[in-house]
Amino acid sequence: MSDRIIISDLTLRCIIGTNPEERNTKQNVVINIVLECDLSRAASTDRIEDTINYRSLKRRLLEDLQSSSFYLVERMAGRIVQLCMDEPRVEAVTVRVEKPGALTGARTVGVEMRRVRKGNR
Repeated sequence: MSDRIIISDLTLRCIIGTNPEERNTKQNVVINIVLECDLSRAASTDRIEDTINYRSLKRRLLEDLQSSSFYLVERMAGRIVQLCMDEPRVEAVTVRVEKPGALTGARTVGVEMRRVRKGNR
């Protein structure tokens, strides 16, 4: 599949981290998502019903993640993957979650996960 919907640098604040001070104060995380799906129908019909509504997906992500509490960036990335794969049109997803300032001397630290729906390559 070569069609992709890309959500870049979605920033939100949530409780994330293992240190005591991280458990009390929301921190910024930066999320990048690549949704692989067939966009040919939407390309010909010009109808939102024929594609993934990325505005609705963003809303679901924010509602879920901002009210959650994670110890690990890995767990947060896994939750985002799960929410994206709940959309039946998604054939594969790549999620990158970064935590700016988590490591002295590094701009950011993050993880990247890719999952493919069973039956797809």
